[in-house]
Amino acid sequence: MAVNLVNVESVSKVYGTRTLLDGTSLGVSEGDRIGVVGRNGDGKTTLIRILAKLEEPDSGRVTHAGDLRLGILTQSDTLDPRATVRHEVIGDLADHEWAGNAKIRDVLTGLFGGLDLPGFAQGLDTVIGPLSGGERRRIALAKLLIAEPDLIVLDEPTNHLDVEGIAWLAAHLQARRCALVCVTHDRWFLDQVCTRMWDVQRAAVHEYEGGYSDYVFARAERERRAATEEAKRQNLARKELAWLRRGAPARTSKPRFRIEAANELIADVPPPRDTAELMRFAGSRLGKTVFDLEDVTVKAGDRTLLTHLTWQLGPGDRIGLVGVNGAGKTTLLRTLAQAAAARDADDATAAAPAGLGHGRIVVGKTVRLAHLSQEVAELDPNWRVLESVEAIRQRVDLGKGREMTASQLCERFGFGKEKQWTPVGDLSGGERRRLQILRLLMDEPNVLFLDEPTNDLDIETLTQLEDLLDGWPGSMIVISHDRYFIERTTDRVLALLGDGTLRMLPRGVDEYLERRQAVLAAAATPAAAAARTAKDKPRSSAADQRAAKKELQKIERQLDRVAEKETALHAEMAENATDFERIAGLDARLRELAAEREELELRWLELAEEV
Repeated sequence: MAVNLVNVESVSKVYGTRTLLDGTSLGVSEGDRIGVVGRNGDGKTTLIRILAKLEEPDSGRVTHAGDLRLGILTQSDTLDPRATVRHEVIGDLADHEWAGNAKIRDVLTGLFGGLDLPGFAQGLDTVIGPLSGGERRRIALAKLLIAEPDLIVLDEPTNHLDVEGIAWLAAHLQARRCALVCVTHDRWFLDQVCTRMWDVQRAAVHEYEGGYSDYVFARAERERRAATEEAKRQNLARKELAWLRRGAPARTSKPRFRIEAANELIADVPPPRDTAELMRFAGSRLGKTVFDLEDVTVKAGDRTLLTHLTWQLGPGDRIGLVGVNGAGKTTLLRTLAQAAAARDADDATAAAPAGLGHGRIVVGKTVRLAHLSQEVAELDPNWRVLESVEAIRQRVDLGKGREMTASQLCERFGFGKEKQWTPVGDLSGGERRRLQILRLLMDEPNVLFLDEPTNDLDIETLTQLEDLLDGWPGSMIVISHDRYFIERTTDRVLALLGDGTLRMLPRGVDEYLERRQAVLAAAATPAAAAARTAKDKPRSSAADQRAAKKELQKIERQLDRVAEKETALHAEMAENATDFERIAGLDARLRELAAEREELELRWLELAEEV
């Protein structure tokens, strides 16, 4: 029988006039892997701080096992700013001692990219004081993981980690035997590491068995049976369940509920996105040209990030952009946005994009771009939320005959009737981020650039944003470390691998991680030297390069068409589930399409290497 580590008994906590916890009783036992979810401000952080005895409850009590070793990662670290990374993370261990410890090597490599901490000027001897918040947070996480706690409590551990870092952390926690309580908005991460969920809402904590996918199903089922008044919350849960069951097969790899029950629950829910219809509508709004890049070089200061890039963003394209930090993802979006601004300016005064080295960027005449940067735009703090939205527009056309008022869209983004009259200066960071996205969509753009849109957003707001983007007709590029959001909102994934090229990844983020692992493994072996000599081989002519790039684009369009046919066949198979003769014919056609796709992907990879 598992030993009980922490008991929370009848705990209540009130801030001002707001009750965050009311008579909450919970327990954490050995081996528990608990994910904590809920809206921003509903009490997730307060709950884990009380659980860790960093904060006292107003009533009730919290008890720990007598010999419990608890490690916690909070939103603000307690690192000594005068100390070095070595002192805080490794302590007094001699080099031969820590370098011989496989666990320490794994943590340093996973969080910092190498034992010498390549991102830090003095490596392990870097003083902590001048470092950024993200760097300090990684140091605090490394210090926690190198210790040997019985219970690890993490508050937003994936903040400031890239896709590779998040994947590493998930694998690392899976391999550990200690108990875990984790607050995070990263739904992929929750599915990977958690076997139970705590949903904090309205001063209560609801418990669910399973990871995030199982929690979505159980929550939707509970709300259906209870016939609650929260129709919007239920609809979002059911729509997300439809995505989990239909849109991302990998998420059903560990089901705990009957498939028949899940299918019954979502029987009347349409597919997450009608790609063909949205493409047609986007074409009518945008024409044939959105952004065409011809032999473009992109720079950041003296650094060349992309060379000889020929690429098209077409009408209705929904692109997820991933890549190593510093490879140029944000710079690429900024360069395209500057090109659009130069098109809109007077020709005599238009400035060329700052990041453009050489080459040509053609911007479509009908492009209306909205660019969500990582910086939260400053708004007049005296404005009310609704006033700041209505300053853009009072009504918005969401496409497909859908129209919303500014107030209705505010409600969709978590700003209720009372909250709409809150001064902007009183909003939290997450609420300002929500308001920034809301104002962008209110301007009715037909092209969206979203750079880390999930920062500071809770899961419920993310699902609402995804729901809006499902039916949004236009072209979109998303940069995000939240792979769930990328998979949910985009149709193709492109990668910047730090080698000056932009590559299509037919298998998405999984393929990106595999490529990065292969690169790192090659760099760590003598084979890397042989790979470097390949660069000395004569390159193909400029004409051959252009022909290869054109063929690459042609293959990408063919892959899109094959994917659409496969989706249609899956839908037809579902409609004819009892007609075995029909199913056999459809299955044969599906295998033919799979073979065609494999041939196209192989040719694409050959051309990519040539380019």
